[in-house]
Order: sequence, then C-alpha cells, then structure tokens
Amino acid sequence: MQSETVLKIKTSFVAKYKGGYPLLIKEAILNRDVLKKEGMLLQIVDQQNQFIGRGYYGIQNKGFGWILTNKKEEKIDQQFFNKKLRSAINKRAAFFQSTDTTAFRVFNGEGDGIGGVTIDYFDGYYVIQWYSEGIYEFREEIIRAITDLTEYKGIYQKKRFAQKGQYIEEDDFVKGDRAEFPLLVKENGVQFAVYLNEGAMVGVFLDQRDVRLKIKENYSKGKTVLNTFSYTGAFSVFAALGGATKTTSVDVANRSLSKTIEQFSINEIDYEAQDIIVEDVFKYYKYANKKNLTFDLVILDPPSFARTKKTTFSAAKDYPDLLKESISITADDGVIVASTNSSAFDMKKFKSFIDRAFRESNSKYKILEEFSLPEDFRTIPQFKEGNYLKVVFIKKLGK
Repeated sequence: MQSETVLKIKTSFVAKYKGGYPLLIKEAILNRDVLKKEGMLLQIVDQQNQFIGRGYYGIQNKGFGWILTNKKEEKIDQQFFNKKLRSAINKRAAFFQSTDTTAFRVFNGEGDGIGGVTIDYFDGYYVIQWYSEGIYEFREEIIRAITDLTEYKGIYQKKRFAQKGQYIEEDDFVKGDRAEFPLLVKENGVQFAVYLNEGAMVGVFLDQRDVRLKIKENYSKGKTVLNTFSYTGAFSVFAALGGATKTTSVDVANRSLSKTIEQFSINEIDYEAQDIIVEDVFKYYKYANKKNLTFDLVILDPPSFARTKKTTFSAAKDYPDLLKESISITADDGVIVASTNSSAFDMKKFKSFIDRAFRESNSKYKILEEFSLPEDFRTIPQFKEGNYLKVVFIKKLGK
C-alpha cells in the first residue's frame, strides 16, 4: 500500500470526526492543497497533529473522501478490505441462505465501513458500484476480497463517478462467467428480470423490498392501483400478485413499456389486463383529473431530480406539489405511498411536505406506517444522511 498524506482538520470539527462521522467535507479541511490525486491514502489529524483517523481522498457529491478507521493501529491494506467484507457477509447470512430472496445488498458503503462503494448480489453475481475515482483506485483490493471470501458466478462493476459532468454508466464485466440476460432473481418469492450489462440501473431498486412486500400483503387486494415513475413496474407486479383489480403504471421512459411487460410476464400475470403508459407523470395527472379518474392506492416514488423536455423536478423543492396532484386522484379512504430517496432532507421535513400538501388540498389524512432502508442497507447513526429512504403510507380520509 502507498504512503499516507497528512490531512488536517479544523478544531471545530474534531469532535464530530472522533465521534465516527465518516465523510470528509470541504469546510472541515485546513490544508486542501495536499489533496493531489484521488485514491491517495490520508492520515487525518487535528491542528496539534493528534491522530483522528485514516481514509482516502475521493470526490463524491459534497465530500472529499471518507474516513475508514479511527483506530491508530489499523492500516488500510488487503487485510482491512477482507475484514470489512467478511463482516458484511456475515451480517447478511440469512439473505444468503434464503431461497425466496436472491437479490440483496451485500455491502452498503459507510454503513459497512467503506464509504464510496456498494456491492449488490444477484443470484451468485456481484455488482460493485464505485462512486468516486478515489475508491476506484482500490478496485484490485476490493475485487480480491470478493474472490477470496465468496463463491461467485461472476462480477460486474458500475462506475458512477462524474467525468466532465457526465455519469459513466457502462457495462464492465470483471471476472468469472458472464451472466445470461435476462437474469431472473427472486424477492420474497416474486421474480425480477435484471440486466447487469445495461448501465447503472439494472432493473430493480433493492432498497424498496420491504415496501413492495407490505403493498402486496396489506394494501392491494381488490384495489385499483396507480404506480407513478414506475420504471420496470416492480410495485405494480407486487400489487397485482396481492390481488389488485387493476394496476396502472406510468413512466416517461420508452423502455418502461417493454421492461414492465417483461416483469409481468415472468410472474405469469396477464400484462394486457393492466395499463402500462409511457408518458410524463405530470401530464398523466392532468389527464386523470380531466377524466375524473381516481385510484384506491397511489404509489409515488419519484427520483430526487428529473428533467424532461417540459418539466424539471426536484424532490427538495417540488414534492409537495407532486403530492397534491396525487391527492386529487386518490379516492376517499384511499392510500398514498409517498416515497423519496433524497438525502437533502430528513423524515421530519418529509412529513412537513405531506402536511402542507394535504392542508393546501383541503384534505385530511392519517399516517398509517413508515419505512426506511431495509436491514441489508446498513447505516450508521453518525451519518444520518446515509439513511436516505423515507416512505410513508398515508390514508386520505373521506369527507
């Protein structure tokens, strides 16, 4: 391993970092001029040169790198990466043994001790997502840890770090055997078709597992369901299997049609009995209101930020207005599943969005239940923004 560069932290931030906060932020660093090349190892110290931790330099969103250990005797070497991955695998033992769920997260960045990288499992195949050029410099060590500690069919990687303002979303087969696509995996007994060779989005977002199951088991039977920003229709599939009388899936992406048909078909659901609509969700809301359409269950899971030719959406700014649109087409005593993966605000703020939307819609509501990340998406209390998922089941009370 390389030598370490000393990075000094301002006094006002020392307690925070000694307490386990892992992200190196611009405001905390005294000598940013020493940060020359992403991937360089850092020894983080206070202004009196007292040890705080070790980490690496890697630009990711608002961060300049991650602290990986606060133990002075612990080195960042192959043994370190093996130890972290072994611990993460042991914590997912129940998932590895499951026959009903064969897709889950094995390693969740800072929640498992190494910020900037995640590893997902798809029925024997591992997918590594690198979030900075800095962590990508440790690819040999992390790939070796996977090969040393697991029985794998194949390994893929996704480079998610920005380069000239663009995300790199490319297939990058690493080693083992290439998968045959679609690769069929299971989640609580339901099948998904995934494509590990189609960029960063493989076909299903694993962090919504608990929410999908709850929709299937408790909220779908005999209901009409609208699934907005539906992607490949995962929520719609679970709703249909839960006994929904009909599902309507709406997404602006052209690929959503064929992908949703595929997900219905592999689960032996007649997709022709469902509505799959390729359209801007905001435009669909206008259509639904014009036609006086209402739904018993509305699933609202927009991206944190999205832009179409006519619309720009930011969850932090526009979620209340989007929720008002949903309220207008939700039947009395119907349920809205309001979800966001934005780390820009917490659950308290999200609930204030919900309250504002209902007040401005002159509607009353009751919160039924809440969800955050499932257990395989491990987080740490010192880094609250890592627990980004917020899902609230809201009943629209009848007049």
